[in-house]
Amino acid sequence: MSDADALVIRLATVADAPALAALRYDFRVELAPAAEPRPEFEARCRAWMAERLRPGGAWRCWIAGSSAAIDATLWAERIEKMPNPVAERELHVYITNFYVQPSARGSGLGNRMLTVALDWCRAEAVDAVILWPSPRSRSLYLRHGFAVRDDVLELRLGAAPGHGEPVPQPRV
Repeated sequence: MSDADALVIRLATVADAPALAALRYDFRVELAPAAEPRPEFEARCRAWMAERLRPGGAWRCWIAGSSAAIDATLWAERIEKMPNPVAERELHVYITNFYVQPSARGSGLGNRMLTVALDWCRAEAVDAVILWPSPRSRSLYLRHGFAVRDDVLELRLGAAPGHGEPVPQPRV
């Protein structure tokens, strides 16, 4: 790999939205069959991502790759907590869409990506980081100090209109 093609981890920009939308499609269809045609999904997702990648918003997205390709992506959303009179930070972060291309898996890239995101969370004085792991990713999160909790509840309300039945999701 030349210096020009060296692997870098950086924050995504609006210009990355088309490639990120394609990766989102690839990521999700690894888990379940698509319920929406790829072109329509990518157009909808690209617009959603472009809006959230604008500076100043609640979302951050890191990408890893060379000048030629994106090998991994990780999204994080800042979630404000209510003001609190006790010694507890007032911000959570939700990590989602953490995807490493199959060709880059097992290289340590996922570990590096998660470290960058968690370092950002620490710098932002985040109280808790939440996510829903896949069975394959659980060991990575556990190595970074995540724990299975018994004090969080979830209520799944169903699929989005027009997208069929809910896809079973891994449970923590």
